[in-house]
Amino acid sequence: RVSNSTKASGWLSSARQRLTIVGESNPMFPQSNIPDLAHVIQLAVAPVFLLTALSTMLAVLTNRLSRVVDRTRKLEDFLLKFPERSAQPRGELFILFRRTVLCNRAITFCTLTALLICMVIGLLFISELMGFNASLAVAALFIVSMGTFVFALLSFLREIRVASHALESSARNILKMTDDGKS
Repeated sequence: RVSNSTKASGWLSSARQRLTIVGESNPMFPQSNIPDLAHVIQLAVAPVFLLTALSTMLAVLTNRLSRVVDRTRKLEDFLLKFPERSAQPRGELFILFRRTVLCNRAITFCTLTALLICMVIGLLFISELMGFNASLAVAALFIVSMGTFVFALLSFLREIRVASHALESSARNILKMTDDGKS
């Protein structure tokens, strides 16, 4: 006597064979590459998360840049109104200019990283659809994108150090002036 599960598995096996034969012989029903495409989508998920991190980093950098630009405009207005009191604001303008350069550099490298990651994702899909091996190109693009991201982070770190040093110097000068006035 044959069990129901054995009958069901036999039926499934023959149905699979018939579907395979139909897909191979009939151009109207080509074999599906959905599992392969699903695998490519899984591979592309990590770079997509990296794009999310990059967009957050770009938001932070543009926010810092806009604060530097606002402060620069205020200092420029002050210098135009009171040119005789321009010693300290001129030094601060130089620091702000340095911060602007570093922020712009970090933004450029982050944007370049995002473009390279987009190319990695596109190449993953194109190689799957066209049926060629793009492993080396994908790996090379990813390595280069990580290099550009490192440069972006180093520029960001340098900008933070310049801002921190300027704040510390300013605070020391104010403390020194207030201590001299009390003595």
